Amino acid sequence: MNSKPSTAYTWYVVFVLLIAQLFSFLDRMIMGLLVGPIRESFEITDTQYSLLAGLAFSLFYAAMGLPLARIADLGNRRNLISVGIAVWSFMTALCGLAQGYWTLFAARVGVGVGEATLGPAAYSMITDYFPKSVLARALSVYMLGVTLGSGLAYMLGGAIVGYVSTMDEIILPLIGEIEGWQLTFFIVGIPGLIVSVLVATTVREPERKGATAHNKNLPLIEVIGYISARKGAYAGHIFGVSIFIMVVYALNLWGPTYFIRLFDYSPQEAGWTFGLIMIGAGSAGLLLAGTLADRLVGSGIQDGYIKVILFSMVGMTPCAIALGFVESDTLAMVFLSVAIFFSAFQGGISGGAIQLMTPNRMRGQVMALYLLVANLIGLGLGPTVIALTTDYVFGYDAAIGKSIALCAAVLCPIAAFILWRSLSSINILLDEQAAA
Repeated sequence: MNSKPSTAYTWYVVFVLLIAQLFSFLDRMIMGLLVGPIRESFEITDTQYSLLAGLAFSLFYAAMGLPLARIADLGNRRNLISVGIAVWSFMTALCGLAQGYWTLFAARVGVGVGEATLGPAAYSMITDYFPKSVLARALSVYMLGVTLGSGLAYMLGGAIVGYVSTMDEIILPLIGEIEGWQLTFFIVGIPGLIVSVLVATTVREPERKGATAHNKNLPLIEVIGYISARKGAYAGHIFGVSIFIMVVYALNLWGPTYFIRLFDYSPQEAGWTFGLIMIGAGSAGLLLAGTLADRLVGSGIQDGYIKVILFSMVGMTPCAIALGFVESDTLAMVFLSVAIFFSAFQGGISGGAIQLMTPNRMRGQVMALYLLVANLIGLGLGPTVIALTTDYVFGYDAAIGKSIALCAAVLCPIAAFILWRSLSSINILLDEQAAA
């Protein structure tokens, strides 16, 4: 594309990608409100359920994340996103046909195609569409899909669970009788196919910035070599943020269950309460982080993205710890809201930092590596660590708040220390790309 797109159109692209991200997290985080019904249907523990909600989704990255990102670096990113949305929406609906633990596990693995296609390609496209002066805000607006999608998942899921609980039986044409949690997957999965068409028909592939003819077909071995030569910066950023995301995803997945077990909320009440917290506090955190990061970078603080993330780690830790000790639902809502607010800071700018540290033609692959680690560690292990702590350290379901507190007290300081230690290496890399 040779002509420069209008400002209005570039923000329209962000909006469409936001909708795609919304459906990605709607399909992913609906599991947070179906803990009770699925555990009852399959007679499983918290730990087994956490593997369905986290590890099953993350496994797709291990096999396909980097190959798909290479397509994003070398091919048409718009088409890759469109196909990915169609596949993950179909697999979400397919979860509604699961008749056992392992069939649902397999379907959840398929849902993992969502982030594997969307994340690297969307970050790369937005970075090509926007100047550095507003990039953090653009990426943070795109990542609003995370908080909006998660919030809607809980609110919609709560309403559906409440509705189907009043029905004697649910019978679908050609399928037959199903349970309420199965119907939930059909309702949230099928509309995503419309979003796939919207991306394919209205979003244009942007011209790549900083790309040259000699690196058009950059071999994967060169990407690996580039990262290895700068491992201090990349390892510090990726592993520091990923360990922090363990606590972030743990809060997101177990938040509704926290209200159900400790304060006797119904699924509907828990869904609406936590959904509103995600949409309100989470969205505010994302937007404020993007604004702060842009201002810091604009004032000459090139590692502003990283410093904002470090600030959020410090801010979230005491609030997450408090969840293990509060005795009223009002205080729980206050501390959880502040914790979610700070947890959302990293949403847009952690990937944005990767974009600014990396040459154009390998951004998708490096972003995929970041998402691979962040999802395997953050989503794959975060919810499971909470479940294991609840099942085997405290030994009773109502200890979910204490499990969150203990894990936050251990993991957040470790994450902050790793990221802080990498600051000097990250600054060297930012200097390299600014001069390129």
